Amino acid sequence: MKPQGHIHRPVQDYERRRWQDPEAVLSSIGLRSGFTFIDIGCGGGFFALPAARMVGKKGKVYGIDTDAGSIVGLKRQAGREGLENLYLTVGRAEETIVCQHCADIIFIGMALHDFQDPSRVLENARGMAKPAGRLVDLDWKKQPTDFGPPLRIRFSVEVAVSLIEGAGFTVETAKDSGPYHYLITARPQS
Repeated sequence: MKPQGHIHRPVQDYERRRWQDPEAVLSSIGLRSGFTFIDIGCGGGFFALPAARMVGKKGKVYGIDTDAGSIVGLKRQAGREGLENLYLTVGRAEETIVCQHCADIIFIGMALHDFQDPSRVLENARGMAKPAGRLVDLDWKKQPTDFGPPLRIRFSVEVAVSLIEGAGFTVETAKDSGPYHYLITARPQS
């Protein structure tokens, strides 16, 4: 393990699949056919593409990311696969609301620590969640690794739970998700 402050190398999707199976994660959070799924910070689609396959033609997947290049690449890949249920937006999650109370699952995959205003992102998520919908935060454990974001910017489970509850959600579970991540599920408070 490298000491804190070490510059971490980025992880490629093929490497990431060795320790994180997106289909298994999505199944474990209850994603199924016909659902509306919002991937905040979708990047190149590591979770958005499998989600689009899983929700099928009757479902919808919305992806939000600030990286226009990632969105272009994701659109290309969705086109190659014939996925017409993927709706992508280039924008800041602090300023982007794709619908009001439409989402069965709002997913933040290893990105909550990256937002300038994570509280605002979570407040927006609450507005997009159906009353019976779910917020899922999958993120890096606050422990040193040779890859991933620097330790200093990672949120502990306790900090993430506090942010999520502060945005009007009730946390249902907070558990390990493989060797490097935790997974928090929450519901909007009524």
